[in-house]
This record gives sequence, structure tokens and C-alpha cells, in this order.
Amino acid sequence: MTTETILYITLALLVALGFAFFQYLYNRPVRNSRDYILFSLRALAVFLVLLILINPKITSTSYQVDKPELVLLADNSQSISFLEAENDLKEISNAILSNERIRQNFEVSQLNFGDKIGMGDSLNFSAVQTDIYSALSETRDLFSGKNSAVVLLTDGNQSLGRDFRYFKKNGSAEVFPIVLGDTTRYKDLSIERINLNRYAFLNNRFPLEIFLNYSGREEVKTKLNIRAGGNIVFSKELEFSEEKRSEVIRTDLPATSLGVKTYQVELEPVAEEKNTINNLQKFAIEVIDERTSVLILSSIAHPDLGAMKKAIESNEQRTADIKYIRDDNLQPSVYQLIILYQLNNSFNKTVAEILEKKYNYLVITGSKTDWNYLNNLDLGYSKSWSNQPQEIFPVYNPTFSSFQFEDIGFDDMPPVIDKFGPLDIQENRFNILLYQEQQGVETGEALMGVTQDAPKSGFLFGENIWRWRAKTYLDNKSFQEFDDFFGKLIQNLSSSGSKQRLMVEAENFYYANQNVLISAQYFDENYQFDPGAGIKISVENKETGDSFTSDLVLKNNFYQFDGGDLPAGEYAYNIRVANKKLSKSGSFEVIEYNTEQQFVSSNLSGLQSFAENNETDLFYAGDAENLINSLLANDKLKPVQKSRQKTLPLIDWYYLLFILIFILAVEWFYRKYLGLI
Repeated sequence: MTTETILYITLALLVALGFAFFQYLYNRPVRNSRDYILFSLRALAVFLVLLILINPKITSTSYQVDKPELVLLADNSQSISFLEAENDLKEISNAILSNERIRQNFEVSQLNFGDKIGMGDSLNFSAVQTDIYSALSETRDLFSGKNSAVVLLTDGNQSLGRDFRYFKKNGSAEVFPIVLGDTTRYKDLSIERINLNRYAFLNNRFPLEIFLNYSGREEVKTKLNIRAGGNIVFSKELEFSEEKRSEVIRTDLPATSLGVKTYQVELEPVAEEKNTINNLQKFAIEVIDERTSVLILSSIAHPDLGAMKKAIESNEQRTADIKYIRDDNLQPSVYQLIILYQLNNSFNKTVAEILEKKYNYLVITGSKTDWNYLNNLDLGYSKSWSNQPQEIFPVYNPTFSSFQFEDIGFDDMPPVIDKFGPLDIQENRFNILLYQEQQGVETGEALMGVTQDAPKSGFLFGENIWRWRAKTYLDNKSFQEFDDFFGKLIQNLSSSGSKQRLMVEAENFYYANQNVLISAQYFDENYQFDPGAGIKISVENKETGDSFTSDLVLKNNFYQFDGGDLPAGEYAYNIRVANKKLSKSGSFEVIEYNTEQQFVSSNLSGLQSFAENNETDLFYAGDAENLINSLLANDKLKPVQKSRQKTLPLIDWYYLLFILIFILAVEWFYRKYLGLI
């Protein structure tokens, strides 16, 4: 409160006393208690009124101590227990948590991680994958803006995500890595990775690529065997040394029978090899006996043709031929699907055969399309067109139900081009994948759709989808998302069967560190997707006889079962719709593979690089006391005392008004009681 305000308050007090004195005590030779009571009440009332008018500001100061955050980020993966480091991790955590000075100077939090980050200190070392980079990033985001320190307790063995060595701390956080487990370098042979396609064709050979690693200084000899059942189908003698630490084996194996075939790659162990689990690895391939052949038919050359061919042939089950309408011997009958690109009168003979013999087809229009000819074909859509081109942006339809496909970022895709004009379409005949957006307005008109019954047909009203494929690559450094989307469209249109009311989508095999996902769609008698159906799945392990039943969960426009990481083995499943005589059965195999058991020791070099990159020291399992001293000695991690000053104007203290009213009321009633009113 300022000196000026104090002077005003003093003056107000004198004025109040003077005013009350002249009203009740001045010129009164005899003064009694009544006069003094009225004098006091009036003086107090006048003083309060003047005090409210002056409105002094009352300032209060409070103090608090802000402690920095200390986060214990513990590795909860199976590799910790495999390397017998779980006790070291718990002892270090307990030493930090029980330290009195740590509790006085830090707010301590505990997190754990495997493939995902988790809260709390519940460690069971059961995570089947380790993503150190993601755990550090999420911890940094969680405590962003706070002065913090992260104690990273890990063996440094990462099986998922970006390389943690290149993680960079931010300015307000410090990172203290502790390496757990055996850091000794042992002699070890391992199968690093196996590359192959998921499918092979009957009576063909499929390529296989095996990456092998060696850790050690001595020269060793070993042998690589590939077994199918009990038979060795490939074998090769190998040599490794300190100079030759890796080798890539490439071979072709025969696909002689249909179905899912499981193989085992074996690398014979050498003397004194500590970890032999990573010398074995299984893989599976599905052998099929049919291919989908697609004819891309056009009268003009265009980049779309090559983009579609690449997308179709990204799946080994499919082939695509680009032909022009002027070519002889087109033979559309040998193809399961015909893509008609930018129709005009020159297509008349081929289109007549397609419609007469009910072949599956996909129509793609563009700036060279003859819409007069297309309108006369009565394919279920027509356009009142002009020669002016228009840009059309795709809008994803989340309720599409003919087949499952993900939104690959359609709202950010470049536009396709078609002739300007309104569309007239029989929507009950088509299921719409994409709608149109023109000049920032969603028109509700269809851009891409497929029929719901056989023979299958579809449409795409626009050229330049090669730009979509290029945009996917720019965003993801891979064409896979676009190719998968276009492949599912081709798969749906090339199928010859009519639509079924219960459709199931499942892989024939999964790896043991991979979630078992099975999807299903159920349609009512009018072939409309039913989001309210009760769908259950029964799963049985063929080897042990163990079984369980679960509900499928509605997810967008399909139902999904997530079985998690089931134990290795062969399984049979049955999916049924509640209160309906509809069910489907199938089988799959879970192939044994544990990434966390492939490590023979801690990743000391990786953690050393991480420490150097973050300008910190690397600590070992026996350095708990040194770590605590480093935390306490770090000047950036000191508690900070903060003061908070709060200024409150007296007029905001509304109780003062009630006091004033009470005093005036007491004076009035007292004067009334005395008969002065």
C-alpha cells in the first residue's frame, strides 16, 4: 500500500470522526452513553463509505518451491529378463526412490515401456517388442515445459521404431542413461532378417533372402540349413571372421503344393556360443494356383496407365497388360477385369462384348472421354457435359461397406480432371467409395464407386490418379498405401461371385510378435451393412485343444477381432452372427518368433552413442550412487523458489458492503428505539 493511500485513509478517518463529532457531541454540555454510541456508529459508517471511495489495493505475497521432475523410464521388455537384468533394474529404481535427498529435491514419476509407454511401476518384463525412441519422445512431450530429468533404464536393445541413438533432448530436460545386462561381447551367430514375398505360385520357385550376422573375433565355420517339415531343402557351408561379420544368402525354393507352407532356417551353433535361440527362425509362405489378370484398355497414352499397372502388379497374384483399342487380338475373355480408360466410339465393339458376356469392368473418364457415347451405354450414370475441364478433389466415404480400405489421406490428394457438368447416377446400384469436392465445396456427387452384385463394375470420374500414387510416395517414402487401396479395388471388381452376407478377412499366418487381426462384415437381406449385429468368434488351438470365444468389435464399417499375440501353433476359428444361421470357418497359423530373445548382450555401443549425442554420461548397473550424486549436483536440476504477488482492490471485498449496511441498519434501529425517528 502506497504512502499516498495511507494519507488518504488517515484523512478519511479524521473526516469521519469530525463529521460524527459535530453531529452528536459538539455543543452538548451533557453527554451520555447514547450520544457516544450514535457517534461511534456514524463515524464508522462514514469512514467505511470514504474507504470504499478511496478503494485501497491490498497486496499479499505467497511463496512456493518448484521441484524439477525426475522420471524413471524403465525397460519392460522380455530382453531384460532374458539377459537376467531385472533385479539390477529394480535395485537401481529402489535406490533412487528411497533416497531422502532425491525426495526432497525432485518430484519423482515412474514410467515403463515396451512397444508402448505405460504409467506406474508395474514391471513384468513381458513386452515382446521395444521402442526406446518412442518412449523417450512421449516422455519428452509429457513433461514439456517443465524442468525435468529422465533416467533411462534399459539394455539398449531396440526391436521397433526409429534408432534411439539419434534422439535429441530438449533444452529443459536432461537424460541419464543406465545400461543394464551383460555388456561383454560374446561369440554369436544370428539370423538378422528374412526377406520373401507372402505368396508363391504353384509349381514355380519363390526367391528368398537371408541376412546373417556374426559377433566375435575368431574365425568360425558353420552351416545354414533350410528345412520344410523334416526335409532339408537347402544347405550351404559358411565361414565368418572378425573381418567378415555378415553374409546375405539368396536362393530360390520350389512351391510344389497348395496352402500355407512353414519353413525353418537353422544356423548351426559354434563352440561356446551363448545364445542359440537367434540361430533359428521360421517363416511361412502361401502357395496359390491362380492369378488375377487385368486388361488396361485405352485409345491414348497417359501416365495413369503405367501407375495402374505398377499398383496392380505390386501384388504377385496379379498381372496387368496395357493395350490400345487399335490393337488386334485383344481377347478380353482371358482377363478377370477390364479397365476401360477414357471411352469413345472406337471402344464400341469391345464394350458390346463386355456387356453382352457380362465381364467385370472399371470405367475411368477424363478430359478425352466422349460422354455422348458413354451416356448412350446406360451404365447407371450420365453427365450433362461441356468441354470445359474441371478439377475434382476426393472426399473419403467412411460408411463404404463393399470392402475394407483405409483413408490414405484423400483430403490432401491432388485433384483429378474430368469434363465439367452435373452427374446423374443410380445410387442404389452403386456403393460409393469417394465423393467429389469442387472449389472447396463438397458436392455430394460420386467420384468413385462399385456395383454391389455380379457382374462387377465400377467407375472413377477423373484422370491423373498417377498423382495420387506419387503423393503417397512423397508422404510415406513408399507406394504401398496407394497400391494397397487400388489393389483392394481390383480384388473386389475382379471377383466373380455375388456378394455374400457374411464376409471374413483373415491372414493365413501370423508371426508370434504380431497381433492376430480378423475382420468381418455382415449385411442384411437388402445387402445393407448392419452395424448392430452381434458377431462372435470361437478360436481353438488345434494342438492343445484350448479354445475361447470373443465378440467382434465394430470399427467404422466392419467388425474386428484382435487376438493379441497368441502362442505359436495352428488355430481354427468360426465366426457366427447371433440369431442368424450364418457362419464362416477358417484356420491360421501363428509362427514362433521372439525378437527380444535374439540379443546376446546389452547394446553398449548404442547407448554410448546416445549419451554422446545428448552430452551426458553413461552409467552402469553398479553406479546408482554416482547417478544420484550427478542428479543432485546438476545446477539445472535445482528446486526453485517462486513468489506470487496478489493485489486485491478493497472494492472487490464484498463483505465490506454487508458490514456497512449492517452498521447503518443498527444505527437506524437504535434511533428508532430511542424515538428519534
